[in-house]
Amino acid sequence: MKAPVYEIFSSIQGEGLLVGKRQIFVRFAGCNLDCIYCDTPKSRDPKNGKLFSVDELYKSVKSLVTPDLHSICLTGGEPLLYADFIKKFLKKCEFNALLETNGSLPDNAKVISKFIDYAAVDIKLPRYITVMGEEIIEKEIETINILMAKKVYTYCKIVVLPSTKVKSLKKVVKKIRDGIVNPLGLQIVLQPSSPLKNWIGKQKRLLKMSEIIGKDFNVRIIPQIHKILKFR
Repeated sequence: MKAPVYEIFSSIQGEGLLVGKRQIFVRFAGCNLDCIYCDTPKSRDPKNGKLFSVDELYKSVKSLVTPDLHSICLTGGEPLLYADFIKKFLKKCEFNALLETNGSLPDNAKVISKFIDYAAVDIKLPRYITVMGEEIIEKEIETINILMAKKVYTYCKIVVLPSTKVKSLKKVVKKIRDGIVNPLGLQIVLQPSSPLKNWIGKQKRLLKMSEIIGKDFNVRIIPQIHKILKFR
């Protein structure tokens, strides 16, 4: 069994609730969505990846281990396209793992849910994707419920642009609130899109979005730190 991997590297986690933690990133090639703000568009094509066996990937990861390593980050593309491969890898791997997923493949999330420690589920606002559209939120909610039921430390990330309509965000947040089995246990990261210079003069808009989410969830505004520090 092999899976296409776009890149493997060691760096800090620049997004979400594990920001600043040292991780080894395994970026899988291939994605079932097409978000307009994707910052690794080449990883969406599985042809851009190199095929790795579980043993080959494990060896590559081990070679990058540092004393400050916190966990492995499984990202993409969309890693859940390769759930069976990841399950075998994690059963072999002794490190904690963070899954970064678009949440659109709940059945695949179920396959690896008991093998991961952390999960960041991207909530896609329908206007920013070209496939699935409105129905994606139902898949994302199902994935979140599956992960939280397995006691995976799960949080959501919502990427917003300066053009994001507050009304659209409010609609999505309501669906999450109504669909999550344990909403009090879920945290949401509001991530302003990079570059941050596009937000100059629009900070109040970002605060308004935070207020909307904060009515129902613990919310934090966290930009892409790795972009600011020029790590990648």
